[in-house]
Amino acid sequence: MTTKVLAILQARMSSSRLPGKVLMPILGEPMLARQIERARRAATIDRLVVATSTERSDDPVAALCTRLGVDCFRGSLDDVLDRFCKAAERYAPEQVVRLTGDCPLIDPEVIDDVVRFHLAGGHDYSSNTLPPTFPHGLDVEIFRAACLAEAGREATSPFQREHVTPFLRRQPQRYRLGDFRHSPDLSALRWTVDNPEDFELVCQIYAALYPSRPNFVLDDIVELFKNNPDLARINARYRRNEGSVEPPTGNQHRS
Repeated sequence: MTTKVLAILQARMSSSRLPGKVLMPILGEPMLARQIERARRAATIDRLVVATSTERSDDPVAALCTRLGVDCFRGSLDDVLDRFCKAAERYAPEQVVRLTGDCPLIDPEVIDDVVRFHLAGGHDYSSNTLPPTFPHGLDVEIFRAACLAEAGREATSPFQREHVTPFLRRQPQRYRLGDFRHSPDLSALRWTVDNPEDFELVCQIYAALYPSRPNFVLDDIVELFKNNPDLARINARYRRNEGSVEPPTGNQHRS
Protein backbone atom coordinates (compact mmCIF):
# COMPACT_ATOMS: atom_id res chain seq x y z
CA MET A 1 0.00 0.00 0.00
CA THR A 2 1.40 3.40 -0.98
CA THR A 3 2.21 5.82 1.83
CA LYS A 4 1.62 9.43 0.86
CA VAL A 5 3.86 11.10 3.47
CA LEU A 6 6.60 9.01 5.08
CA ALA A 7 8.69 10.46 7.90
CA ILE A 8 12.18 9.02 8.23
CA LEU A 9 13.90 9.74 11.52
CA GLN A 10 17.63 9.05 11.29
CA ALA A 11 19.32 7.99 14.51
CA ARG A 12 22.57 6.33 15.52
CA MET A 13 24.57 5.67 18.66
CA SER A 14 27.97 6.71 17.32
CA SER A 15 27.65 10.48 17.55
CA SER A 16 31.12 12.02 17.43
CA ARG A 17 30.36 14.80 19.92
CA LEU A 18 28.02 13.03 22.35
CA PRO A 19 28.14 9.25 21.83
CA GLY A 20 24.96 7.38 22.75
CA LYS A 21 22.96 10.57 23.06
CA VAL A 22 19.85 9.16 21.35
CA LEU A 23 19.28 6.78 24.27
CA MET A 24 20.22 9.16 27.09
CA PRO A 25 17.24 9.39 29.47
CA ILE A 26 14.85 12.32 29.66
CA LEU A 27 12.39 11.89 32.54
CA GLY A 28 13.05 8.15 32.51
CA GLU A 29 12.68 7.52 28.77
CA PRO A 30 15.36 7.51 26.05
CA MET A 31 15.71 10.78 24.18
CA LEU A 32 14.77 9.03 20.93
CA ALA A 33 11.57 7.72 22.52
CA ARG A 34 10.64 11.26 23.54
CA GLN A 35 11.17 12.46 19.98
CA ILE A 36 9.16 9.59 18.52
CA GLU A 37 6.35 10.38 20.96
CA ARG A 38 6.22 13.94 19.64
CA ALA A 39 6.64 13.11 15.94
CA ARG A 40 3.79 10.60 16.11
CA ARG A 41 1.39 13.45 16.92
CA ALA A 42 1.95 15.09 13.52
CA ALA A 43 -1.35 14.76 11.66
CA THR A 44 0.20 14.99 8.20
CA ILE A 45 2.52 11.99 8.60
CA ASP A 46 1.06 8.71 7.39
CA ARG A 47 3.92 6.55 8.62
CA LEU A 48 7.08 6.96 10.71
CA VAL A 49 10.20 4.85 10.32
CA VAL A 50 13.48 5.10 12.22
CA ALA A 51 16.52 4.67 9.96
CA THR A 52 19.61 3.47 11.79
CA SER A 53 22.74 1.59 10.76
CA THR A 54 23.57 -2.09 10.53
CA GLU A 55 26.40 -1.63 13.04
CA ARG A 56 26.12 -3.67 16.25
CA SER A 57 26.35 -0.43 18.20
CA ASP A 58 22.91 0.47 16.85
CA ASP A 59 21.23 -2.75 18.01
CA PRO A 60 19.81 -0.85 21.04
CA VAL A 61 18.16 1.64 18.67
CA ALA A 62 16.46 -1.19 16.81
CA ALA A 63 15.43 -2.77 20.12
CA LEU A 64 13.85 0.50 21.27
CA CYS A 65 11.85 0.69 18.04
CA THR A 66 10.57 -2.83 18.65
CA ARG A 67 9.51 -1.86 22.16
CA LEU A 68 7.72 1.24 20.91
CA GLY A 69 6.12 -0.48 17.92
CA VAL A 70 7.88 1.76 15.41
CA ASP A 71 9.19 0.53 12.06
CA CYS A 72 12.98 0.39 11.88
CA PHE A 73 15.16 0.24 8.77
CA ARG A 74 18.87 -0.55 9.03
CA GLY A 75 21.35 0.51 6.37
CA SER A 76 24.71 2.13 5.82
CA LEU A 77 26.32 4.01 8.71
CA ASP A 78 28.34 6.38 6.52
CA ASP A 79 26.11 6.71 3.43
CA VAL A 80 23.04 8.18 5.10
CA LEU A 81 21.56 9.19 1.75
CA ASP A 82 21.59 5.55 0.66
CA ARG A 83 20.03 4.60 4.00
CA PHE A 84 17.21 7.08 3.34
CA CYS A 85 16.66 5.94 -0.22
CA LYS A 86 16.43 2.29 0.71
CA ALA A 87 14.18 3.00 3.69
CA ALA A 88 11.83 4.98 1.44
CA GLU A 89 11.74 2.28 -1.25
CA ARG A 90 10.12 -0.08 1.22
CA TYR A 91 7.01 2.12 1.50
CA ALA A 92 6.77 3.76 -1.96
CA PRO A 93 5.83 7.19 -0.55
CA GLU A 94 4.97 10.28 -2.54
CA GLN A 95 6.70 12.59 -0.08
CA VAL A 96 9.47 12.04 2.48
CA VAL A 97 9.93 14.05 5.68
CA ARG A 98 13.45 14.05 7.11
CA LEU A 99 13.91 14.24 10.87
CA THR A 100 17.14 13.76 12.83
CA GLY A 101 17.52 11.97 16.15
CA ASP A 102 19.07 14.92 17.96
CA CYS A 103 15.83 16.93 18.12
CA PRO A 104 13.76 15.72 21.11
CA LEU A 105 11.79 18.99 21.14
CA ILE A 106 10.55 18.58 17.55
CA ASP A 107 7.10 20.17 17.31
CA PRO A 108 4.36 18.18 15.54
CA GLU A 109 2.54 21.42 14.75
CA VAL A 110 5.65 22.74 12.99
CA ILE A 111 5.97 19.48 11.07
CA ASP A 112 2.35 19.81 9.94
CA ASP A 113 2.81 23.45 8.94
CA VAL A 114 5.87 22.66 6.80
CA VAL A 115 4.22 19.63 5.16
CA ARG A 116 1.05 21.57 4.30
CA PHE A 117 3.09 24.49 2.97
CA HIS A 118 5.11 22.10 0.80
CA LEU A 119 2.07 20.32 -0.62
CA ALA A 120 0.10 23.51 -1.24
CA GLY A 121 3.04 25.08 -3.08
CA GLY A 122 3.81 22.07 -5.25
CA HIS A 123 7.47 22.22 -4.22
CA ASP A 124 10.11 19.58 -4.86
CA TYR A 125 11.87 20.34 -1.56
CA SER A 126 10.75 22.46 1.37
CA SER A 127 12.18 23.22 4.78
CA ASN A 128 12.10 25.73 7.61
CA THR A 129 15.87 26.25 7.39
CA LEU A 130 16.31 28.26 4.15
CA PRO A 131 17.24 30.46 5.95
CA PRO A 132 16.62 29.27 9.53
CA THR A 133 14.00 31.25 11.45
CA PHE A 134 12.90 28.51 13.87
CA PRO A 135 14.92 27.39 16.89
CA HIS A 136 17.64 24.93 15.95
CA GLY A 137 16.11 21.58 16.88
CA LEU A 138 12.76 22.21 15.23
CA ASP A 139 14.19 21.62 11.76
CA VAL A 140 11.89 19.94 9.24
CA GLU A 141 12.62 18.98 5.63
CA ILE A 142 10.22 17.41 3.13
CA PHE A 143 10.87 16.43 -0.47
CA ARG A 144 9.30 14.41 -3.23
CA ALA A 145 10.37 10.78 -3.12
CA ALA A 146 11.28 10.97 -6.80
CA CYS A 147 13.74 13.77 -6.02
CA LEU A 148 15.25 11.72 -3.21
CA ALA A 149 15.79 8.87 -5.67
CA GLU A 150 17.55 11.26 -8.06
CA ALA A 151 19.85 12.40 -5.26
CA GLY A 152 20.58 8.80 -4.39
CA ARG A 153 21.61 8.05 -7.97
CA GLU A 154 23.54 11.24 -8.73
CA ALA A 155 25.06 12.68 -5.51
CA THR A 156 28.76 11.93 -5.35
CA SER A 157 30.52 13.92 -2.63
CA PRO A 158 30.91 12.42 0.86
CA PHE A 159 29.15 15.48 2.30
CA GLN A 160 26.11 14.97 0.05
CA ARG A 161 25.97 11.27 0.94
CA GLU A 162 26.23 11.94 4.69
CA HIS A 163 23.81 14.88 4.94
CA VAL A 164 21.06 13.60 2.57
CA THR A 165 19.60 16.85 1.23
CA PRO A 166 22.40 19.22 0.03
CA PHE A 167 22.09 17.75 -3.49
CA LEU A 168 18.47 18.98 -3.60
CA ARG A 169 18.60 22.28 -1.78
CA ARG A 170 21.69 23.53 -3.59
CA GLN A 171 20.13 23.23 -7.05
CA PRO A 172 17.39 25.88 -7.18
CA GLN A 173 17.66 25.89 -10.97
CA ARG A 174 16.63 22.22 -11.02
CA TYR A 175 14.31 21.86 -8.04
CA ARG A 176 11.45 24.04 -6.87
CA LEU A 177 12.42 24.98 -3.31
CA GLY A 178 9.99 26.03 -0.61
CA ASP A 179 11.07 28.24 2.30
CA PHE A 180 8.79 28.16 5.36
CA ARG A 181 9.58 30.95 7.84
CA HIS A 182 8.65 31.95 11.36
CA SER A 183 8.06 35.49 12.54
CA PRO A 184 9.67 36.66 14.72
CA ASP A 185 13.02 35.09 13.89
CA LEU A 186 13.88 32.55 16.61
CA SER A 187 16.95 31.04 14.94
CA ALA A 188 19.25 32.21 17.76
CA LEU A 189 17.66 29.63 20.07
CA ARG A 190 19.45 26.27 20.22
CA TRP A 191 17.18 23.31 21.14
CA THR A 192 19.08 20.50 19.43
CA VAL A 193 21.33 18.03 21.28
CA ASP A 194 24.96 17.78 20.21
CA ASN A 195 26.74 18.51 23.47
CA PRO A 196 26.27 17.89 27.22
CA GLU A 197 25.04 21.46 27.69
CA ASP A 198 22.41 20.97 24.99
CA PHE A 199 21.18 17.84 26.74
CA GLU A 200 21.06 19.63 30.10
CA LEU A 201 18.92 22.38 28.56
CA VAL A 202 16.50 19.89 27.00
CA CYS A 203 16.19 18.01 30.29
CA GLN A 204 15.32 21.24 32.10
CA ILE A 205 12.70 22.10 29.48
CA TYR A 206 11.09 18.68 29.82
CA ALA A 207 11.19 18.85 33.62
CA ALA A 208 9.45 22.23 33.57
CA LEU A 209 6.77 21.47 30.96
CA TYR A 210 6.17 17.75 30.41
CA PRO A 211 4.63 16.75 33.79
CA SER A 212 1.75 19.23 33.42
CA ARG A 213 1.54 19.36 29.62
CA PRO A 214 3.20 16.44 27.80
CA ASN A 215 2.06 17.82 24.44
CA PHE A 216 3.84 21.16 24.92
CA VAL A 217 4.70 23.07 21.72
CA LEU A 218 6.97 25.85 20.48
CA ASP A 219 5.05 28.69 22.12
CA ASP A 220 5.17 26.96 25.49
CA ILE A 221 8.97 26.71 25.35
CA VAL A 222 9.30 30.33 24.22
CA GLU A 223 7.18 31.41 27.19
CA LEU A 224 9.33 29.28 29.50
CA PHE A 225 12.44 31.06 28.18
CA LYS A 226 10.85 34.46 28.73
CA ASN A 227 10.18 33.58 32.35
CA ASN A 228 13.57 31.89 32.84
CA PRO A 229 16.20 33.85 30.86
CA ASP A 230 19.05 31.82 32.36
CA LEU A 231 17.96 28.80 30.30
CA ALA A 232 19.32 30.27 27.08
CA ARG A 233 22.74 30.67 28.68
CA ILE A 234 23.19 26.93 29.34
CA ASN A 235 24.34 26.17 25.79
CA ALA A 236 24.93 29.71 24.51
CA ARG A 237 28.57 29.05 23.59
CA TYR A 238 27.62 26.75 20.71
CA ARG A 239 26.83 28.05 17.24
CA ARG A 240 23.98 26.88 15.07
CA ASN A 241 24.60 24.13 12.49
CA GLU A 242 28.12 23.24 13.52
CA GLY A 243 29.25 20.39 11.26
CA SER A 244 26.64 20.98 8.55
CA VAL A 245 28.61 23.41 6.38
CA GLU A 246 30.32 21.59 3.55
CA PRO A 247 34.11 21.85 3.93
CA PRO A 248 36.38 21.88 0.90
CA THR A 249 38.36 18.90 2.21
CA GLY A 250 38.71 16.71 5.25
CA ASN A 251 36.30 14.75 7.40
CA GLN A 252 32.61 15.55 7.69
CA HIS A 253 30.27 15.05 10.63
CA ARG A 254 27.72 12.27 10.09
CA SER A 255 24.06 12.87 10.80
